[in-house]
Amino acid sequence: MPIFSEQEVQEFAELQKRYGAPAATVLPVLWRIQEKMGWIDDSAMEEAAAICQVPKSHIQGVVSFYTMFFDKPMGRFHVQVCTNVSCMLHGSEKLYNDVKGKLGIPNHGRTEDGMFSLEEVECMGACGGAPMMAVNERFYEKISTDEAFTIIDQVGASGNLPTPKFFSQLPELSEATNR
Repeated sequence: MPIFSEQEVQEFAELQKRYGAPAATVLPVLWRIQEKMGWIDDSAMEEAAAICQVPKSHIQGVVSFYTMFFDKPMGRFHVQVCTNVSCMLHGSEKLYNDVKGKLGIPNHGRTEDGMFSLEEVECMGACGGAPMMAVNERFYEKISTDEAFTIIDQVGASGNLPTPKFFSQLPELSEATNR
């Protein structure tokens, strides 16, 4: 059974015209598959390859390269903790291990109820907010273990993601700097 409706296939065709090449739509096609299914299985990779007019091996390479795509079912709320250099220097290894312990699952694991999955990631591009944790596409910067646990507890209780705190990435300019 196809993943996409005729209307969605037509939308991809229009996008391919704009980009000038069917292969240029690999990422949007994979994003849509993941939005619909929650992950990208073998048959979905075949359908993406046909739509984008690339070999299935190309699709497999893209899915396995990008951490944003999953080739197995993940939790409804996907928790990612960055352990790259900036975050590591601010305690992310401890944060990751604490979160892993709280959820009771290994890296790339999923809780029995399917609510949470966990992934240790190399870099989320939020080095100025280290350490950081993401839940789905929401970033939580300069986060402590207690704050991470609170977020997980809130999500578990309500099924909703709390709003992250905002941290300015640039130091405030002094009056002398503005002269």
